[in-house]
Amino acid sequence: MFAVYAGQINPENPLEGLVVGDRPDPEVPDGWTTVTVKAASINHHDVWSLRGVGLREESLPMILGCDAAGYDEDGNEVLVHAVVSDPSWRGDETLDPKRSLLSERHQGTFAEKVAVPTRNVVPKPAGLSFSEAACLPTAWLTAYRMLFTQSGLKQGDTVLVQGAGGGVATALITLARAAGFRVLATSRDEDKRAKALEIGAHEVFESGARLPVKVDAVMETVGAATWSHSVKSMRPGGTIVISGATSGDAPKAAELTRIFFQQMRVHGSTMGTRDELHALAQFMDVTGTRPLIDSEIPMADAAQGLQRVVDGDVFGKIVLTL
Repeated sequence: MFAVYAGQINPENPLEGLVVGDRPDPEVPDGWTTVTVKAASINHHDVWSLRGVGLREESLPMILGCDAAGYDEDGNEVLVHAVVSDPSWRGDETLDPKRSLLSERHQGTFAEKVAVPTRNVVPKPAGLSFSEAACLPTAWLTAYRMLFTQSGLKQGDTVLVQGAGGGVATALITLARAAGFRVLATSRDEDKRAKALEIGAHEVFESGARLPVKVDAVMETVGAATWSHSVKSMRPGGTIVISGATSGDAPKAAELTRIFFQQMRVHGSTMGTRDELHALAQFMDVTGTRPLIDSEIPMADAAQGLQRVVDGDVFGKIVLTL
């Protein structure tokens, strides 16, 4: 079958290890099923895999991709939950210490077909296109869990989204506005600040700018470059929810004194559960909210999309279609 996969690891030039070609059809263990892929979306995770972060040489060749929407074996329209937990695990699968994502231990979604545990298949609402649904299982699910499970925000509260532009950040802005939160966003890029306003931010600011109000929660995916600003921007008793650190995880100032004296909370968040993915899809369908798609390109041109992610030249999600 046609697939896009990592043939080798190259930390410095990740796309040199990318291969577009044929791979064997997926093996289907007991308790697993296959999904015929119609659309898949690119995540930073795919670039990190090509750099060898979370993907070992002995696992190569590995089909890339965490997110997909398509048809199950009965012809139903579905989306794929990317978190693969241990079969014996019960409860929140994001807490399973043996969990992985598709394309780490198991072949990913950038292919004509993908094998997944049967429990990882979630119905796709008819109101969502395959391309829209393919945006949800990683970036949008991460944003959904940050906002609605981890933050403690209530309607009317103010939330700061750092680093507008990436897939999680644009999802955060869109979902927060749809949920009735007041949304502030930052970016170093003037065009990205303007686009953040278009998709729902009430106000936008340059990275590091002093805000006119203290916020109830900060959604943090940038890490070292914005950490101090995140802490200083938050009201006493507020919450920082962090799901990534694209600029590094070692800030110059941890702001520990400010955090404990003002009784702030720091809450880590990773991906989301199957139930949360189902709830997210229903939320999108009922509210009419839709993912921001930067572009749709044929899966055969995946290298172009991955290069744009490497360059940071993306606002929203890049979707690969079959």
